[in-house]
Amino acid sequence: MSLEIKHFNLPKAELIFVPDFYSPSVSQKLYDYLYSSIKWQHDQIKVFGKVYDQPRLTALYAENNKPYSYSNIVMHPHQFTDELLEMKQKIEAFSKEKFTTCLLNLYRTGQDSNGWHADDEKELGKNPVIASLSFGTKRKFKMRRKDNTKEKFELELTDGSLLLMKGETQHYWHHQIPKTAKKITPRINLTFRNIQ
Repeated sequence: MSLEIKHFNLPKAELIFVPDFYSPSVSQKLYDYLYSSIKWQHDQIKVFGKVYDQPRLTALYAENNKPYSYSNIVMHPHQFTDELLEMKQKIEAFSKEKFTTCLLNLYRTGQDSNGWHADDEKELGKNPVIASLSFGTKRKFKMRRKDNTKEKFELELTDGSLLLMKGETQHYWHHQIPKTAKKITPRINLTFRNIQ
């Protein structure tokens, strides 16, 4: 079965979206595995001098021991499990890109979120490719231009889907997973990246 592949060429951004990268049955198995077996942690973030619980759980896995830093948090990776390695290899075969590290997010309810940000940390290199896998309930993914916040883009990230952010995307665009008032079940998101 051939995959449906959608290309979104935004100004100064390149997105590739594959709605059914994994079938529903495989997605359910992977969701169950990730939910129960990943070493989830609940970090605190500092915003304007105040400390808050991060509105989601996270985990970092890698093929090396290189830490990853964002929002004044330094994460040290666990070694890839066999299941994560298989997912990484499947994405690498599709994207023709190489990934060393996976940052995982568990959005437990609609109140868990991820604020406006860009994956532009210096250890990711000049034009980082970010591969984002989603399992569980669908969530809105929003983007806006850094230099013109009226220029926006929105996509629904569905169960089993893959989103690739390529090119200059991280230089010119912010993205977020906003809160929702709807009563929803959890979503697990894996973002594969290459730490230089």
